Amino acid sequence: MSIAIVVDTAGLDKLNALTSRLDTAQTEELLTDIGGLLESSTRERISETKTSPDGAAWPPNRAGTSILLQSGRHLLDSIAFIVGGDQVEVGSSWEYAHVHQDGATITPKTAQRLAFKVGGRTVFARKVTIPARPFVGFSAEDREKVERLATDWLGRLVGGAAGGGAP
Repeated sequence: MSIAIVVDTAGLDKLNALTSRLDTAQTEELLTDIGGLLESSTRERISETKTSPDGAAWPPNRAGTSILLQSGRHLLDSIAFIVGGDQVEVGSSWEYAHVHQDGATITPKTAQRLAFKVGGRTVFARKVTIPARPFVGFSAEDREKVERLATDWLGRLVGGAAGGGAP
């Protein structure tokens, strides 16, 4: 009795060429596309959908207004992305963005009560709680769009390797 093992290496050169191309792939274009997509969806949450990345509606404010646009366009105009190395970051540079993203409780530092104007009237409070209204994050729709971008990018890369040309 004998056993024979046959290893067919046909196509191994193609596979090596493909994996080599993936190792040296420039991802900046893909990451820039992803950053633009996520920046756009973040701005849409603030100005239109008024929902968290998980789809939950933001708690309303007392005035019933679009709270994240109420103090001018500081938050909306500060949304940006940056590509560095093999990652992309999306967020806000506005100094109070974290208050809206995470929520906060404001208490007086040097007085017994906070004083502020609401509708032309002065109001006093021991504390003010601002609920979280997350605007930065990765929604299910974002995930699908990023997957499509990445799949298309890989397809161009693989297609370029199979055809011998550049993607």
